[in-house]
Amino acid sequence: MSELAPPPEDGVLPVELRSALEERYLAYALSTITQRALPDVRDGLKPVHRRVLWAMRELKLDPGAAFKKCARVVGDVIGKYHPHGDQSVYDALVRLAQDFAQRWPLVEGQGNFGNVDGDNAAAMRYTEARLTEVARLLLDGLEENAVDYRPTYDGSEQEPIVLPGAFPNLLANGSQGIAVGMATAIPPHNVAELVEAARALLANPAAETDDLLAHLQGPDFPTGGVVIDGPATIAEAYRTGRGAFRTRARWKVEDLGRGTWVAVVTEIPWLVPKSRLVERLAELITDRKLPLVVDVRDESTDEIRLVIEPRARTVDAAVMMESVFRLTELETRIPLNMNVLVRGQTPVVLSLKDALRHWLDHRREVIQRRSQHRLDAIVRRLEILDGLLIAYLNVDEVIRIVRQADEPKAELIAAFSLTELQADAILNIRLRSLAKLEEIEIRREHDKLTKEGEELRGLLASEAKQWRRVGKELDGLAKSFGPDTPLGRRRTTFETPPASAAADVADAFIEREPITVVVSEKGWIRALKGHVQDVSGLTFKADDSLKLTFQTETTAKLIVLTTNGKAYTLDASKLPGGRGAGEPIRLMVDVDEGADVLDVFAHRPGARRLVVASDARGFVVGEDQLLSSTRKGRQVVNLDQGASVLCFAPADGDTVAIIGQNRKLLLFPISQIAEMARGRGVRLQRYRDGSVSDVKVFNLADGFSFVTNGGKVWSLKGEELRDWVGNRAEAGRLPPRGFSASNKFSG
Repeated sequence: MSELAPPPEDGVLPVELRSALEERYLAYALSTITQRALPDVRDGLKPVHRRVLWAMRELKLDPGAAFKKCARVVGDVIGKYHPHGDQSVYDALVRLAQDFAQRWPLVEGQGNFGNVDGDNAAAMRYTEARLTEVARLLLDGLEENAVDYRPTYDGSEQEPIVLPGAFPNLLANGSQGIAVGMATAIPPHNVAELVEAARALLANPAAETDDLLAHLQGPDFPTGGVVIDGPATIAEAYRTGRGAFRTRARWKVEDLGRGTWVAVVTEIPWLVPKSRLVERLAELITDRKLPLVVDVRDESTDEIRLVIEPRARTVDAAVMMESVFRLTELETRIPLNMNVLVRGQTPVVLSLKDALRHWLDHRREVIQRRSQHRLDAIVRRLEILDGLLIAYLNVDEVIRIVRQADEPKAELIAAFSLTELQADAILNIRLRSLAKLEEIEIRREHDKLTKEGEELRGLLASEAKQWRRVGKELDGLAKSFGPDTPLGRRRTTFETPPASAAADVADAFIEREPITVVVSEKGWIRALKGHVQDVSGLTFKADDSLKLTFQTETTAKLIVLTTNGKAYTLDASKLPGGRGAGEPIRLMVDVDEGADVLDVFAHRPGARRLVVASDARGFVVGEDQLLSSTRKGRQVVNLDQGASVLCFAPADGDTVAIIGQNRKLLLFPISQIAEMARGRGVRLQRYRDGSVSDVKVFNLADGFSFVTNGGKVWSLKGEELRDWVGNRAEAGRLPPRGFSASNKFSG
């Protein structure tokens, strides 16, 4: 064995800085992960919470017992078990008592323990606490060797490594924590649903998370609220152990009479301070970022009541609340990250199934240990009872030995083949206990304990019986915390947000004003204030001119169509003003090289357009399908080589009129054209040479109108159109006499 190197003469030991830092930081990180930030999967508690409950149990602060000052509890915790700051321990105790933070509080508080506004609790010298029935379930079995103990930090006391946990605390109350390089975020759940999921897992150990979700809807927050995620999103979160739940406040419309109303918020998202919500709403109203809201009032008492007043009685309530949800914490994402300690040592991200399985396995282990502890106590007691029965059967000889022998214990052991335990029990018998009735009572106790011992041996020898015992525990939880009980009733519900309101919410931030959109031939766009009828005085850049103009409003969505069959979307409210020449559309969206702007129009929800390409192919498309959310737009038309899009004509009618460059006119029903979101379409008219010249859609009953060479509008109806009415893909006939030489329907 090599000798240790002598210490340096100057007392300084050189250490490499990198290795020293790595070693010390790793030790700190492991300590933070295992001893502070992450909960244990078995009891769902961090060490500080476990020590608070243990200290309260040692102080006999059981449910129904007298309250004691929180300062006393905190003093015991930091003095015996948790050598950290007293304020951090008190904050942990306070959180266990807050019914708006804990779905199932573990501590019952007396005094000011804070409120949903975000106010702090009173000082620990003013508040008092005791355990709740839920905490009693977590602690039940500690006196029966249900779990292992370890020495405290100074070795003077013992503390449990984990609690027996006859309550699914990890998922029921959830947990929040940030460690080094990892974190945990578990929302609370409904115990009745957890019990049903655990029962399903007991009945079918091969069940997957999706099977368990038939019994578990999702989180159940103490402050209620509404989860607006779909079942698929929720299932994926529980399947992987990572995700988030979009949670909204619960609100209703309150009628004030005479057509006036207000929106009243009655439940807010979990862990969001109400005072901060009110301040944020007031700031947004002052900054005019909520144009549909004129005022907000906090009329809360014991129950939450936030009153949001609309700017006018004509405001749509759903749209107003969507705008509020978008800018405030009345809608928030509550994360799910089931990163917990398995066996108290290894951090693992668990699925719902894995978390329930670890808890059930822990409960089975607790039942085994408690049963073995009880069996050992029964064996010990039966040994004593056997000795006492020998004493009663030989009472005169026992009395003689005790009175005359110098060493009565040794002589009793030798005379009756007793154990030391039995001899001590006989010597401790009082004279009054030597009555015949006492012997009968001992025999009765002996028979009872013998029977109980046999049952415990059968339980310890059978895995099936152990799981049945776990199932009976679940039955007890279901009875105590069922959906019919005040505490067990589900508070959080699940809904789908109104799609129409979500689509209109952007308009709520834009003041509705009339505008006139002007587009030049070279693709420059601008917006004039108001509906301008005469645009002849507009000026353009050199070599540019007016292409089109139309009237709309600032809340409209503009659809830009290009010759290569792409559709882009612009917000009318973001168009440049009409003082200059505007801006090129190419700077607003990514128009492909070689493509030109074909048409621009205001989107009409539900409207349809007839798409026509230069090769006379076309189809009908809904304007809703033309909308896009990115600068790259959306490809609508698949074009053949050399073809381009000629027009997106409004499909407002039942008949299509198409004329080719060969000056052949054809009328046919629009029902013969396929409707699709994207494609090449079908042939509309057959040509020997050339391509399409113009297309329009009209109602046949109203007649077919066109512009003559003289600039007049001429209309034909009924039998007058017989020569041109046919079917799609026919050649057509020459147009009526006087048809415009430009070969266009509008001259």
